[in-house]
Amino acid sequence: MALTGRALRSTVQEDGTLKLSLEPLVIGDLGPDEIVVRVEAAPINPSDLGLLLGPADVSSMRVADKSDGPELVFDIPEPRRAGLAVRIGKSLAVGNEGAGTVVAAGSDGQDWIGRRVGLIGGGMYADLRKIRTRDALALPDGVTPAQGAALTVNPMTALGFVETARAEGHSAIVHTAAASSLGRMLQRICTSDGMGLVNVVRSEEQVALMRDIGATHVLNSRDDDFRHKLIEAITETGATVAFDAIGGGSLGSDIMRAMEKSAAQRMTDYSPYGSATFKQLYIYGALDLSPTTLDRLQFGFQWSVAGWLLTPFLQKAGPETVARLRKRVFDELTSTFATHYTRTIGLAEALDPAVVKAYERKATGEKFLIDPTLN
Repeated sequence: MALTGRALRSTVQEDGTLKLSLEPLVIGDLGPDEIVVRVEAAPINPSDLGLLLGPADVSSMRVADKSDGPELVFDIPEPRRAGLAVRIGKSLAVGNEGAGTVVAAGSDGQDWIGRRVGLIGGGMYADLRKIRTRDALALPDGVTPAQGAALTVNPMTALGFVETARAEGHSAIVHTAAASSLGRMLQRICTSDGMGLVNVVRSEEQVALMRDIGATHVLNSRDDDFRHKLIEAITETGATVAFDAIGGGSLGSDIMRAMEKSAAQRMTDYSPYGSATFKQLYIYGALDLSPTTLDRLQFGFQWSVAGWLLTPFLQKAGPETVARLRKRVFDELTSTFATHYTRTIGLAEALDPAVVKAYERKATGEKFLIDPTLN
């Protein structure tokens, strides 16, 4: 017998608009190694918003007439439409990760029924999710779906930053948007592992938040003397790699410039090519959709700028490293990698215009969790 439910879908339409809708979900016969999970918790991460809303202008949001459920429509500004041709007309499932209870299984997975599991792989903003047993992570006893819903994206990314830094010979990191859930995890990891960390935030409230969890170097990018303090913090920590969640604007360039200024203080001979210290900027987010500005002559010629994504990192790291990192996440799930949510919403509520505006802000300290069982 088929199982039915709803799934949140995002569609770019031919008229240059983006549509969000709840669509019927039907799950038929299962393969021997497949299970069906009743989704009970799925976080809204910035990476989810990239697919959910993508290039849409949220201020243009309007409710469309639809008799069988809520539907929102957004305009996509013309400059943001480049590269969207492959998305036109495709209804895409949303939600990178989640957790819930197994309610059905194929012939080889009957012992999974009733278990609480964590999931990764997309399509989690739905009542039900079909997945292979090898891709499900059994949650430890006593761990709720809400606690286990964010097992992968933020924890493995934060650990991935430290792994990347170490593999490339860096002894300290600069991290932007550092008061985020991910940023707080990174701070706890660096404190535990002895990795230097410079946290860049955007308000005094965020400075206080990071100080409260033990951060030593916390800089407000809106301070008049931010650039000077950045040089001081980088000099003290020796940071030569940065992970930037902002993407647009000149912040990444400011960080590279500060790294070069710090390195130049140790130079004994002049070189027209700047210091010999190699500096790495990884851009892993797009909180600012404007172009990235690099004042390249300010940081010599020993540098690189690249993108950083979790999936390619995990593929490159290999199964042994991934298993080691995954074990650490489970061992420290309610401490280092604990995620705190400020609001839990139902699946239909995720299409309420007021709620969309709230979670689209990506405000520090505001973390939304979708629980499809609520409505």
